[in-house]
Amino acid sequence: MTAPAAAAAGRYYEDLVIGDVRESSARKVELEELLEFARRYDPQYFHADPVAAKESIFGEVIASGIHSAALWRTLDHEISGDIHWICGVAWEDVRWPNPVRPGDTLRARAEPLSKRVSGKDPNRGIVDLRYSLLNQRDEIVFTCRSINLVAMRPQGLAHSKNE
Repeated sequence: MTAPAAAAAGRYYEDLVIGDVRESSARKVELEELLEFARRYDPQYFHADPVAAKESIFGEVIASGIHSAALWRTLDHEISGDIHWICGVAWEDVRWPNPVRPGDTLRARAEPLSKRVSGKDPNRGIVDLRYSLLNQRDEIVFTCRSINLVAMRPQGLAHSKNE
């Protein structure tokens, strides 16, 4: 099997290094974005109603946990989008230890924790990654472990000079 030239430039299972921490650029989250997402997908009052949210334990609107995960995914694509993913298998230890608030500036972090060759198919590997979304105070606002299938480098395809 030969990988297309553009695909060959990405990272394969063999290129992922345990403990190699990568971070995305920063992205500011605005109130209107939080409200729009919440009103469509998670209309709990402390996500979707600024007046009612003042009476919540948060004192203001906060992002839905699902929105936080979506924000992480968008930012993570900057640092992990070049990996030859096959698919995700599971999320474990999913946590939202701190809320995302309007005006927060977020960045994603990814760190491979472990990896092994698949027992079902030697052309793929299983990689366990710790994903985090951090705010401007370095507080984790979303984190999970993600188990993923990643393609092995096709035979005869050399390592990229960028790796």
